[in-house]
This record gives sequence, structure tokens and C-alpha cells, in this order.
Amino acid sequence: MKTAAGTLVIRNGQLVDGTGRAAIPDALVVAQDGKIVYAGPVSTAPAGLLQTTSSSDATVIDARGGSILPGLVEAHFHPTYFNVAALEDLDIKYPVEYVTLLAAANAKLALECGYTAARSGGSLFNIDFWLKKAIEKDLMPGPRLASSGREICGVGGLMDWNPDFRRIGMEGLVLLVNGPNEARAAVRKLVKDGVEWVKTYPTGDAAAPDVNDHHTLCMTFEEMHAVVQTAHNHGMKVTGHCRATEGIKNALKAGYDALEHATFIDDESLELLLARQVPIVPALQFELASIEHGPEYGMPQAVIDGHQETLEGGAESARRILRAGGVVGMGGDYGFAWNPHGDYAKELCFFVNYVGFTPLETIQCATLSGAKIMGRDKEIGTVEAGKLADLLVVEGDVVANIALLEDRSRFVAVVQGGVIKAGQLAKQIPVAAGQVG
Repeated sequence: MKTAAGTLVIRNGQLVDGTGRAAIPDALVVAQDGKIVYAGPVSTAPAGLLQTTSSSDATVIDARGGSILPGLVEAHFHPTYFNVAALEDLDIKYPVEYVTLLAAANAKLALECGYTAARSGGSLFNIDFWLKKAIEKDLMPGPRLASSGREICGVGGLMDWNPDFRRIGMEGLVLLVNGPNEARAAVRKLVKDGVEWVKTYPTGDAAAPDVNDHHTLCMTFEEMHAVVQTAHNHGMKVTGHCRATEGIKNALKAGYDALEHATFIDDESLELLLARQVPIVPALQFELASIEHGPEYGMPQAVIDGHQETLEGGAESARRILRAGGVVGMGGDYGFAWNPHGDYAKELCFFVNYVGFTPLETIQCATLSGAKIMGRDKEIGTVEAGKLADLLVVEGDVVANIALLEDRSRFVAVVQGGVIKAGQLAKQIPVAAGQVG
């Protein structure tokens, strides 16, 4: 992905730098050739730098008294999910060609929503790998992406829902395994696909209350350990859909690099998690949306009750993990009919209003923690000198009202590598450099 040439200046706003520190009023951010060279109070900026910012060659963004923060990170992104209302929508509703176009549209939307980076939480076929390639080559707009391709699950587990008599398998969405040897073979297929993350399904979910509910195990420890050994051998990381307590423990003992959900964590699994600082992505707004809108989509009461239990357990686990010093990322499971793409920032509001995180903690989770999960925190995730100028400029005080991040109409600019990619100014950039906004 190309970075901007020249100087970018953002001023007249408070800086929420993503580190968790208090906002800096009357801040100045300066980037040179796509990298930040200064971020802090105007009053302490070097005189020479201030001279540079007044140059007619600089592109200057007026934050309009609002907030300057890092580009957000969607840490559990399903680019190939689109208006999913039933299980078959995930794997057989559309041909792969159309799903690819839908994924491109979702990537563009994510960027427009202020998400300059994302980690895939699973993708039909390995569309996310090629989506990443297209974004990096500037063929299309989208977040900096970490790909995971097809997921891995035990036969008969949560993701194995097409009965054998249909003879259609699940190969486009998930690789099904029986035993550690098949688990290793599945990872080796993903090695050839070029993905960075291996997504597995150690446990079930409230969506399948009859045979694979949220307390059910869908993979054995031996299968999970084989996945980790093989993935790590090839330089890949492993994560898993982990709701049941025993599944969380198995994943941590097997050497997983991250956990999705970590819903029903106990003291032993918390200790294991903190020992290696394994990050989690709770993805709880999906549970709330399922409870609120499930009836209109025909969800059985048993499913809704399961989501309620998951919501409460997941919120408590997330609170425990953050308060104990763990790493919590933001994002998850958007692309369902009742939890659509474009609503990503609802997760942030949920964590402030329901879970009890502070706005600064939540923003840190949605920026720096997301960058850590992607393994790119030395490049992105905070507004600091030396990092890429991936930035979000918002009208208003996001610390006082985090719901502003849900309103794209208030985005002055979404900046990626110093280039204005979306927001109010995206269509107002002058041909010659100069004042914008």
C-alpha cells in the first residue's frame, strides 16, 4: 500500500492517542511521507516543525475542535459474511465469484467506518488472502488485513451442518478433521493458501443448542495441539472460537496465540491466559443483537436464552481479563442480518455502556490492542512518532461520547499511510496541496 508523499498536518483538535492516556487538548499531528513525525500539544512542538506545518506545500486538516485518534482495528472481521440469516447463507447461498465482490464491498465499508486495519476471523475459501493482496496493491480501498482463510473444525462440530446425504460438504468454508493427523493436513492446506492466522472451532455456540451448544467441545486437545504445532512450524498463528471453559483451557494449554470470545473463563484459565498474555476478542455486540432481533428472524427461544447466557458470561470474562491486565481487542461477527457490516463501532459503545469499560480503555482496545493482535503494533495502533499515519479525525469529543464513532457523517477524514481515504474530505482533496477542511 502506497504512503503519501509530502507533509500532512492535523490540528485544532484533541489527541486520543490509543495508549490509554488522557486526551491531549489543542494537539498537533504531523506526518511526513506517510509516517508520523510529531504527535502532541501544539505548545511543545519544535519551532522548526511549526514552520514546516505552515508551508504551502503541506496538506493541513482542520479537526474542527474534534478528536484525532488512531485508525480503528476490527479484530474479528468476516469479509465474506453478507446479510447472513441462516446457516446455509454462509457456505452455499452464493457462488464464490459473487462472495468475492461482497467481500470487496465489505472491505471498502470497513475503511469508510474508520477501520484502517482488520484481522480476518474466517473467510469463505481464501478470499481474504486475495482481498489483502488487492488492498495492498491499491487496486481497491480497504483496511490493512491479516488473513485466515478457511476455518478448522472437528467433524460433527459447530461448523459441520450440511448432512452427508446432501453430498455437498463444507470445503468452501471449513476444513473438517477427525484426529490430529487430519488436523495437521488441514493446516498444511492453509499453508498453501498463504494465510497468516489459523481459525479453529474448539467449542460450540448458542446458535446450535441441540448438539453443539456453547458448553460443548468440537475438537479434542490432541487435534488442537496438532494444529498449533503445524501452524507454528510454518510461522502462522492460531486462534479459536472458545466459549466453553474446558475449550478455553485446552486452547491455552495447546499454545493458541489468541482466543475469540473466551466466554466462560475461570480462575485457572485466566491464570494460563495471563501467563502468556494471550489476547482475546469477546465479540459481544453480536450476542446483544441476537437477543434483541432474534425473534423477528425466527430464532428459537432456546437459542435466544443461550445468547443471553453468553452475553452475561462474556461480559464478566472480558471485565475480569481487562482488570487483571490482559489484552482485549474489539470486533466480531458482523455480517449477519441482525448484526450487519457497517455497525462495527456498536461494539465499542456496548463495552462502555454495558460491560463497563471506560471510553479510553475501549479506544485502546480498538486500536493498540487490535494492532498487537495483528502483530503490527510497531507500525500502527497509536498516534506516535515513527508509526504509519493511520488516523481518524472525528467531529466532537469521542471520550465524552463514544457513540460519535458510530456516525460516519461526523468523520472529517479517515487517513491511511498519510492518504485521506474516506470521510468528509475524501472528495474535497485539492489537486495542489494546501489547506483542507
